[in-house]
Amino acid sequence: MAVKHTVMLLVAVCLYLPGLTHGFQPSFSVDETHRDITRKAVLRKTAEVCRDLAAADGRDFNLNIDDNLSVQEVQKACFSSSTSTAPLSTDIFQTALNEIYGSNEKVYFSLVDFPEFHFHSETFLGGRDIITRNMSAMKASVKLENFVAARQVLGQICHIIQDFYSHSNWVELGKTTPYSALIRPDQPLQNLAGPSTPTCNSCTGDACTDNILPEVLKQGLLTSGYFSTFSSSKPTGKCSHGGLLDKTRKRDPVGGINKDSFTSDHGTLHKKAANLAVDATMELLEDIRLAAGDRNFLRLMGLSQSYALCFVIDTTGSMADDIDAAKQVAFNIIDSNAGTLQEPSQYILVPFNDPEFGPVIKTTDKNYFKKEINKLTPSGGGDEPEMSMSGLRLALTSAPPSSKIYVFTDASAKDSHLKSTNIALIERTKTEVSFLLTNIFSSRRRRSIDGQNFSPRAVRLTNVQLYRDLAQASGGQAIEVRKSDLSLATTVIKDSSAGAVVTVFQVVMDPGRPDNFNFTVDSSVSNVIIYITEVSSLTFTLTSSAGVSQESSQTSGSLASITTVGNLRRIRLNAGNQTGFWQIHINSNSPYSIKVTGQSSVNFIYNLVELQKEGGIRPKEGRPATGGNVTLLVTVTGSDTVTVTKLTLFDSSGPKELIGSIQSLENSNFLVTFTEVPVGDYVVRLQGEDTSTTSRSTSDTFQRQASTRITTASLSVAAQADSINIEPGTRIIIPFTVSSDVTGTFTVQVSNDRSFDFTSPGNVNIGPSDGGKANGTITLSVPASTKSGTDVTLTIQAQNAAATDINYAVLRFSVAAKATDLSGPVCQVVNISGICNVSSILCASSQWEFIANLTDGINGTGIASITLREGNGTLDTSTAVGARGENITLVTYTASCCSQNVVLAAVDRAGNVGTCMGQARVLATPAPITTTTPVPATASLTTTTPVPTTIPVPTTTSLTTTTPVPTTASLTTTTPVPTTASLTTTTPVPTTASLTTTTPVPTTASLTTTTPVPTTIPVLTTASLTTTTPVPTTIPVPTTTSLTTTTPVPTTTPVPTTTAVTPSVTTAAANRASTRDHTMSVTHYVWISIAFSLLFK
Repeated sequence: MAVKHTVMLLVAVCLYLPGLTHGFQPSFSVDETHRDITRKAVLRKTAEVCRDLAAADGRDFNLNIDDNLSVQEVQKACFSSSTSTAPLSTDIFQTALNEIYGSNEKVYFSLVDFPEFHFHSETFLGGRDIITRNMSAMKASVKLENFVAARQVLGQICHIIQDFYSHSNWVELGKTTPYSALIRPDQPLQNLAGPSTPTCNSCTGDACTDNILPEVLKQGLLTSGYFSTFSSSKPTGKCSHGGLLDKTRKRDPVGGINKDSFTSDHGTLHKKAANLAVDATMELLEDIRLAAGDRNFLRLMGLSQSYALCFVIDTTGSMADDIDAAKQVAFNIIDSNAGTLQEPSQYILVPFNDPEFGPVIKTTDKNYFKKEINKLTPSGGGDEPEMSMSGLRLALTSAPPSSKIYVFTDASAKDSHLKSTNIALIERTKTEVSFLLTNIFSSRRRRSIDGQNFSPRAVRLTNVQLYRDLAQASGGQAIEVRKSDLSLATTVIKDSSAGAVVTVFQVVMDPGRPDNFNFTVDSSVSNVIIYITEVSSLTFTLTSSAGVSQESSQTSGSLASITTVGNLRRIRLNAGNQTGFWQIHINSNSPYSIKVTGQSSVNFIYNLVELQKEGGIRPKEGRPATGGNVTLLVTVTGSDTVTVTKLTLFDSSGPKELIGSIQSLENSNFLVTFTEVPVGDYVVRLQGEDTSTTSRSTSDTFQRQASTRITTASLSVAAQADSINIEPGTRIIIPFTVSSDVTGTFTVQVSNDRSFDFTSPGNVNIGPSDGGKANGTITLSVPASTKSGTDVTLTIQAQNAAATDINYAVLRFSVAAKATDLSGPVCQVVNISGICNVSSILCASSQWEFIANLTDGINGTGIASITLREGNGTLDTSTAVGARGENITLVTYTASCCSQNVVLAAVDRAGNVGTCMGQARVLATPAPITTTTPVPATASLTTTTPVPTTIPVPTTTSLTTTTPVPTTASLTTTTPVPTTASLTTTTPVPTTASLTTTTPVPTTASLTTTTPVPTTIPVLTTASLTTTTPVPTTIPVPTTTSLTTTTPVPTTTPVPTTTAVTPSVTTAAANRASTRDHTMSVTHYVWISIAFSLLFK
């Protein structure tokens, strides 16, 4: 017990050491951390997207979007419209967030001495360059649905952007909005302090809040603190970052300007900097959303209720029956789950043969997947061993983390040397792999297909063990059946596709022995199924919490129904009270496995981490050290009211069980530490309680188990590249280090899933004087033909001479061509026609139209898509060629007056985003009339010529990438003035024009009825209109125009009702709109007359 308390105390100290920072704390601190900032932004933006999708579908969305959102709240709100009774799982969502967090935190620990990644040392141009290059790579990855690679890049971008607000003087300059130019490569970074411009004074004592020079603040110069962990050198007069790790802080001018924590030199501004970092991350996510589209954005965030359906299928000549069974189960899952939350989030197919494997097919289109799986035709393969391990490797790097992969084969593995590579990928991705093996019962078999004779083909016993080992390492199953029974065995695939499937208990006994196994089913679990696989016959007895038992010989009993196919026993507990304590007694001396699953929203995920002396926790790469400490970051999913009471590492080969020390953090996170962990293969088991009730019944306690294993190693492999992006046609150099307390020669095995060329040493040697380390270098070459958005996974393994000790490093790179198109599409509004009544009662009876031209310019990559971001009208597009040869997309948007705003998002092929907005013109409500002589209540307005209520106003709009700045145009009664609005790639802001008359117009006019007042109103044709009867002094003005009035206007002064500007593109379209508006105006004035009549009755 004393050891546990000591560990927890040390953990607490390490997590909250002040001053040992060079940026926002990465995670879990009393200060605002990178994890906090990213979580707030991601959850808010995800909720906004769900809200907008719900509004577009006419669904309710009940969630208050603020900084206090939880993963469970967002997931529940986003799926609230579902009629499914299945529990909601947040595992996929939380796993995706953890990927982003982990990548963000790696920048903090691994790239500390690269100033551009933190905006240290005034490296604004370099930092912005990394951001924009990474954004281009990330958008390309999303386009190819490589979301894991995209999340890795996104986490890095988030870190760099967030550090800007803590490390620069943006906050001290009084800025309250994000610096949008950081994510816009076509926008200049302005007011940068020159390299020789002094920026700071030395701090006075402990006071360090006003050390930035006044002239720097007055001139609005942008600067940041210099930082180094190994040198105190910095330019004369420049600010330092500050903090205990910064050696420049003691160099004049001493002190720092960072806002990383509340105790930093400028810690009083820590909260403001963090809030700005949240807003900036939101701005980044909005740009990604517009480029990717709402559905793909949610997939990037991991907001899904179901896993991918992933098949790896042997297509050799003897696999006809197996392929048919795979088709049957795939089609059944697709058809039965279509349109439900259980519909697979993605479909993945990897065929393999000999010597070919792949290509991988990834799609969200179920019909396309059906088409591709229907194409599979058995052929060849007479020499028996196939490329099953290569096919599995491709699936492991293509499928999302924590996926379930099913491998269909009847042959041995020709590439069994990839076993350790696949185990490394399984451990890294926590993917569950199951094998359906159909030819292990015969050592010889000959089959004729299409007149071809095939050589004897069977799964050799050594390769059966290979498949079993991989299944055991991943928490999957190796199911061995005859081909005629395969369709029965595929039931396990349908079971796992049910959604929110959790593992309650699992154990592998090899060698086998008779034993009792206990497990608890809590009240949140339903549809409990027990799977038992065994090499030879076994018997078992199942006993419920009520003491009722059922023997394995009873296929249908009081507790469960039992089916047997091949080496698989499937035991489905009867519906009813499954809650409580259960026991299963196994009687067998042969190896066997037990797995208990159910459906529940409550589960957990974990990641290996390392505590850092400077504070925070760092993601752990590879396997933990034998004999050392093992630290897990555990996140309980599906509930905000549960707590972890016990977490253990269990090794069934001993058996041995290690109990961890638990520290509760925040947001359902727990830090669990195990000391002096011996060599072994461990599974993680968790027990917890629901704190929402004071009851202590068994229904309030729960247990869960992770599928994949944790294996210790006495050697380690570390690798770090300068970039996570590679350009096609280039190569990247990856240095790596093998560390071990034992000297000797270590074999190095390197592979990548794209079969790209590479060079690497076959071994490294650690000598007595090498300090326990040996270094090596790998060079990976990317073909010039590689498509942008492709990802490549590089696995580096090292093992001792006896091949008994193995460790690995896994790196993933995004392939992205250098961006040449840096600006988004430009919008030019051609015409806005139609006038809407201010009354919502009459809105459905009127329409308005918005016409605009969009182009990506003559040197752009071209517009790839135009989507409606706001508005529920009809959008039509056509294309034309401009005067300079540029492609132009003509957009026509029509809507009823019930929807008076439109926002379009145009995305070019480089992923740059531009927005275009419009607003309907609204007829103002007439002001009250004061007259010297009473006005008859039945007075009507009669004109000799109909007056058009709208004159086309082509607003020439320049799409920029900065924060929207409303442009106010001054409109006089003598010369119409065109209004130029700046449209941005962020949240659209309508441009409001200010109407100023040469003689101000009073809101209450005096009207004399003795003499008719002629009023001249200019129209598009420049004709004047003279009225023959008294005219109300209130003239309809669009609601987007502000009318300033002070004194009466002489009635002889012409007052233009709109702004007349020459249409820039389509004169014919403008004339048609003018004619249509001319006709519409008569209708509107009739309605006005009727309204006046009713008003004065």
